[in-house]
Amino acid sequence: MNWLNRVISSHFVHKERPLWGELPALPLPAPRLMDQVSTICRRRHLSQRTEEAYRFWIKRYILFHRKQHPRDVGPAGITLFVNYLATERRVAASTQSQALNAILFLYRDVLEVDVGQLNGLKRIQRPARLPVVMAVEEVRDVLRLMHGTPRLMAELLYGSGLRVTECMTLRIKDLNFREGTISIRSGKGGKDRVSVLPSRLLEPLQQHVLRVAALHKHDLTHGRGFAPLPNALDRKYPSASRSLAWQFIFPSRVTRACVHSGRFLRWHASESNVQIAFKRALSDARISKHASVHTLRHSFATHLLAEGTDIRTIQLLLGHRNLKTTMIYTHVHHAIRKTVSPLDRL
Repeated sequence: MNWLNRVISSHFVHKERPLWGELPALPLPAPRLMDQVSTICRRRHLSQRTEEAYRFWIKRYILFHRKQHPRDVGPAGITLFVNYLATERRVAASTQSQALNAILFLYRDVLEVDVGQLNGLKRIQRPARLPVVMAVEEVRDVLRLMHGTPRLMAELLYGSGLRVTECMTLRIKDLNFREGTISIRSGKGGKDRVSVLPSRLLEPLQQHVLRVAALHKHDLTHGRGFAPLPNALDRKYPSASRSLAWQFIFPSRVTRACVHSGRFLRWHASESNVQIAFKRALSDARISKHASVHTLRHSFATHLLAEGTDIRTIQLLLGHRNLKTTMIYTHVHHAIRKTVSPLDRL
């Protein structure tokens, strides 16, 4: 073994000379296309739903072109696919726009290919449709037929004008009982805003938060109690994930293991909880309108407008970027309610 010791000692004396020679640098495997899509989506802080939608339409695009690589198909394949959706699949205008945005994101941001001018693109005309709005009495009847946490969710949707996703992702720190406000973080388009917290919900929400705090305390005693944090806040604030302030107001009944950290996280409840309960109450109330939980948000804006609230204030409460989006509620009942039918004058 003396010769081996001499070789090893010689290696440590002459560190610039490797013991077994220079190992060839192995080329790293190229990342898969869908992995690149997810990486760039997260790098640009796009929402999880946007990432899922982009991945869905990119897969559909690849299957449409018989599994050819999009780089080989070229930008000319975009027009064929988008026109196919319009003529053969007869999708809605919003669906076609979502698919087009996903494919443009693939070429411009992932593949870094100049798309240029898309000639022959057939865009579906978006029809001007009025939102479905429930009367005040109809909202009252539906809410009376709902019970428990789903009713509290529905009352918050109508009382604050929230989207259902915004309601599900609320955290305890977003409630300001003293000021009577509620903060919506990373809403549609990644925007933050503040809305009104109905005084009627102050006591029910406080009682609900106490139950969430008891559940969180139970999780802590069992070595859990973690809530998922956005972006990289878990690295910046390691203890925030276990604090009560960052827990969801409407937590899930179960905890799920995180694939990255191995922690058991308690996410927010599913949107189907309030959706199913609302549909059942709508049927029991014998309301024939094609309404959903999102109708409560439309009703929130329309009823405020009917009461004389300024249109600019409603825009801020709803989080609309353009005032034209909010102006659609002025055509729902505002002008028609004061119009008398000529039949009534006979």
